[in-house]
Formats: sequence, C-alpha cells, structure tokens
Amino acid sequence: MDGAGLYHERQCWELCAVHALNNLLQRPQFSKQSADSICTDLSPQSVLNPHRSVLGTGNYDVNVIMAALLSQGLRAVWWDRRRSLQCLCVSRPVGFILNVPSRVSLGLLSLPLRRRHWVAVRRINGPYYNLDSKLKSPVCIGGEEELRLFLGEQLSLDSDSQLLLVVSEEVEEEGSWLLTADGPHVA
Repeated sequence: MDGAGLYHERQCWELCAVHALNNLLQRPQFSKQSADSICTDLSPQSVLNPHRSVLGTGNYDVNVIMAALLSQGLRAVWWDRRRSLQCLCVSRPVGFILNVPSRVSLGLLSLPLRRRHWVAVRRINGPYYNLDSKLKSPVCIGGEEELRLFLGEQLSLDSDSQLLLVVSEEVEEEGSWLLTADGPHVA
C-alpha cells in the first residue's frame, strides 16, 4: 500500500505481468508460482515453456495475463490502435493493461536493450492512476480526458505498444466499452 491507500507492487525480476495484474486488482492475487502454474496449464507438454522466460525469472506473455484475468471472471479486450481513443467508453473497463517498450538497466547503467513491460492503469476513488511497477508509487493521471491523453501517449511510444481493456464478461459481450454516436455500444 502507498500513502494514499492504493495497492502498489514494485518491480522485481521480470515479474511486471504479475505486478500489473495485482496492481490492477488492488490486491496480491497472483504470485510467480501461480503465473508459472498458468504457463504449465497453457503448455503442459513443453520442456521450454513459450509463455515465460527460459531463465524462469518471469517475462510472462499476454496468454498468461488473459488466463489470469479469466480466473477472476474478467476478460481482456485488445484495443485496435487504428481506432481513435475518443471511441473508448473509459468508464466501462475495470482497468487497462499496457504493453510498452522499456529500457533495460543494471542499477544506474542503462543498456542499449529494450524489453516489453506490462503496466496497469485503473480508476480508484475518482481519478485514474498509473500503477506501473517501475514507479516508486502510483501516479495520478486524472479524469477521463487525461486518461485518453495518457493512453494515446503510451501507444505512440512504439508501433508495437499494445492496450488491453480489462472488462467484465457482460461488458465484453455487449461491446459497451466502445462508444457510438448514441453512447456506449450495446450488442
């Protein structure tokens, strides 16, 4: 917990997917062991599991995140970055998970390598927060328009940056995370 009463796990090894999930859920729901178990369930016959680092330090892929969310009754909806963020009904998702480029560093030394990093964003008690595990504490983003700006900036960092909307099964089925001219889309 940070000073504002928000749950916030800090980066450890390559466990950003676990931290992003827990920060999004605002509780310590997942661990390295539970994420490794999900990897085994996804590829039970694999000697070298394709869903995590060969070294066993984490670096979990999107399949692990999606399976973890399913275990909590949630769904991940991939945001098509060709769509304007103005079409996003930001109040419908439980939160957001970004996959963005991140520099690799050893202490104060920044290496010329880039890895992928999972980041959670969620509305808590009014404003939206950046719950990135690489931050010392959560950073307040603000309201809906500030969130759209933040998400747009993150997606523009790299052409491979991705955004997942974390939604309930009902919101996924309705498609109500998408705004139409008449309001949230309902299938």
